[in-house]
Amino acid sequence: MSNNADATQMRKLVPRGLYARAALILFLPVVVVTTVVSVMFLQRHFEGVTRQMTASMSHELTFVAQLIDSAATPDAARRAGVSVARPLELELALLVDPPTEDRRLFYDFSGRVVTEVLRDALPQVISVDLASSDRRVSVALDGPHGPYALSFERRRVSASNPHQLLVLMVFTSVLMTGIAMIFLRNQLRPIRRLAYAAEEYGKGRIVPYRPSGAVELRSAGTAFLDMRNRLERQNDQRKLMMSGISHDLRTPLTRMKLGLSMIGPDMPPEPGDISAMEADIAEMNRMVDGFLDYARDDAQDSAPQPIAAAGFLEGLVADAQRAGQQASLVQFEGDRDGLATFRPDMLRRALENLIGNAVRYGSRAEMDASLGPRSLRIGIEDDGPGIPEDSLDAAMRPFTRLDPSRRRNSAQGAGLGLAIAADVARAHGGQLRLGRGPRLGGLRAEIVIPR
Repeated sequence: MSNNADATQMRKLVPRGLYARAALILFLPVVVVTTVVSVMFLQRHFEGVTRQMTASMSHELTFVAQLIDSAATPDAARRAGVSVARPLELELALLVDPPTEDRRLFYDFSGRVVTEVLRDALPQVISVDLASSDRRVSVALDGPHGPYALSFERRRVSASNPHQLLVLMVFTSVLMTGIAMIFLRNQLRPIRRLAYAAEEYGKGRIVPYRPSGAVELRSAGTAFLDMRNRLERQNDQRKLMMSGISHDLRTPLTRMKLGLSMIGPDMPPEPGDISAMEADIAEMNRMVDGFLDYARDDAQDSAPQPIAAAGFLEGLVADAQRAGQQASLVQFEGDRDGLATFRPDMLRRALENLIGNAVRYGSRAEMDASLGPRSLRIGIEDDGPGIPEDSLDAAMRPFTRLDPSRRRNSAQGAGLGLAIAADVARAHGGQLRLGRGPRLGGLRAEIVIPR
């Protein structure tokens, strides 16, 4: 229980926003590195240099103090001290009431080391004054002829301007952190835009969005746009399917209604009327089957699985031939034992629709395939009239019939074959391409999916 409570408390301390967490990840190492470098510099480098310089200075002070203490009279002591102190850049002053306590400023980190070293080297030290002037050190000593003070410049016992390195380090850290925050904000802005676009789309609103930022963010943004476009396309197709159902079923229903109105107690139905009604019912069944086939949920199909592409296509063509369709697999490039990952039920339904369209508008269908290192390409050609280039995009829309003069009883269908194939290709992360066939001269439908 204690561990869970500690973990909960830690989670409360961690920022919840991505920008705050990224800033914490950025600031924490900088602060830790700056702190460690500062401590190491103060404790080792700076303190060691100060101790070494003060020890050298203490030898000079000891030499002058020995001359003063060995003099016979106070005047001789003063003359001897001045004669030696002046060449050593020391100032000698006699004291009447010397200070008894050491003095240094609170931010003077090296002053503690200076005082410690001088007291260890000179037992006769009364006090060390580092506060009266931040540029000079005054050392009060006790001698046989009375107290006196030796003063010298502070730079002789400690590095001048020791705070410059720390100030430069802190300033540089703050400057680089500020620059990094600017770059971080620019990197996080695409994530915020993506989150905003996804949130608005969840509310039913479509806002303009363009992928930007790093490669990973662009990939995520492109995937979001593909998902949004696919959902919008499915919504549009569902709406179009509902309108297509109501429109296409109205014609046979109207004919059946008129046929029933002509039947009465005194007017028995003629054999031709019954045959016409049966044809209308068969037509309606065919259209309903097409609608259900198009509206089938992808979740009901089998999961993607690695399958030998050559064997799958050969079995598909064999099934079409048994159904009386003039279909053949004329070419297969690549390893015939190679595997491709796809949903067999979905791909079979798409290829069956393409083969059905090919033999419906032509006399035969020829299939060719190529299994490459990254993709599987399947092409189906017919020898029919083909589709004009300006109508290729419209042909892949559901419920689209490019030849309105053809009757449904001539087996034209509901205009869903190419739409189903295009949806299956997109569901596999690929695409459906339409064009003129190089061998037979008719329509060529080509499905390309990732392997």
